[in-house]
Amino acid sequence: MWTLTLRGGARVAVVAAHWRDAFAVVTRGRVQLELRDGAAGPVLGRDAGFWLHGTGVRALRNPDRRTARVRVATPCRRPLDTPPMPVGDSWRCDMDSTNDTVVAAPVAGRSGKRIRGLAGIGLAATLTAVTATTLAAALARAVGVDFEISDGGEAIPLAGFAVVTGFFSVVGILIAVALLRWSAHPARRFVWTAGTLTAISLVPPMLSGGDTATVAALVALHLVPAAVMIPTLARGLRTRTG
Repeated sequence: MWTLTLRGGARVAVVAAHWRDAFAVVTRGRVQLELRDGAAGPVLGRDAGFWLHGTGVRALRNPDRRTARVRVATPCRRPLDTPPMPVGDSWRCDMDSTNDTVVAAPVAGRSGKRIRGLAGIGLAATLTAVTATTLAAALARAVGVDFEISDGGEAIPLAGFAVVTGFFSVVGILIAVALLRWSAHPARRFVWTAGTLTAISLVPPMLSGGDTATVAALVALHLVPAAVMIPTLARGLRTRTG
């Protein structure tokens, strides 16, 4: 009998042959099964029992921030060089022992790769959002929108739209990266957070003092980058959460 401890976000690979005659029970937290194709499998809560040999499960993952623990029972006839899960130290088969413990921490390399991939997608989306917003502003100006936020005030330059769009798009990327690193449900949390911030961002244009056409155009120009960034980053988060 031994204990596998999975810290928040940790993932450990499963070698099917090593689990041939092992039975496990979740004793704390939750454990998610990662299927053969990398897709997310069922999430097992406390007291859930399972075996992995022949199931096609390729990894165990802790989807939460709190530590999860799994107790694994194996027969004592198993050779000492084939533990239920590959570990660096030797393990002892003792049905009365409660001290055989393996601790799995988040894999830094894998986590870093996921974050870099999400950041790359976000930067590409930022370029698209800046381009789309600037073109939309230029089109609005061509049809007569002056973008003056007060009577006799200076008009907002096109470069201003590009800079503001780029800045807040990068802020969105940072929020997505933080949620990927620390949230158990990053895609859902990101959509909720980004949607709320987008709604709040529509208030200043309505209070800007510009004419009706300017206010309507400014509101639309807030929605353009949101329509690009939010779905793209949410999709990236779902892909990397598995």
